[in-house]
Amino acid sequence: MTDATTELPVAGIEQRLGEFLEAKTKTTWDPEVDLFASGAVSSLFAMELVVFVESTFDVAVEGPDLAMDNFRTVRRMSSLVTRLRGGGDGA
Repeated sequence: MTDATTELPVAGIEQRLGEFLEAKTKTTWDPEVDLFASGAVSSLFAMELVVFVESTFDVAVEGPDLAMDNFRTVRRMSSLVTRLRGGGDGA
């Protein structure tokens, strides 16, 4: 079953991630801002990000992909989603 999120370009993935983060943190995030260094995102919230990414973009984040570095910025999360979907590195 295909839904609208399976065909999203990188910009669309970043937009969905940004909307989720904004709803949760009440802050707008630049795609390159380190969410953890900013202090706005905790390791517990990182698990919420994993669940959101998996459920929204229909991917499985497992093993080495669970590294915090993959969730550090909106851009890195978008690249992770693109790669997990078989779309290369997102570049």
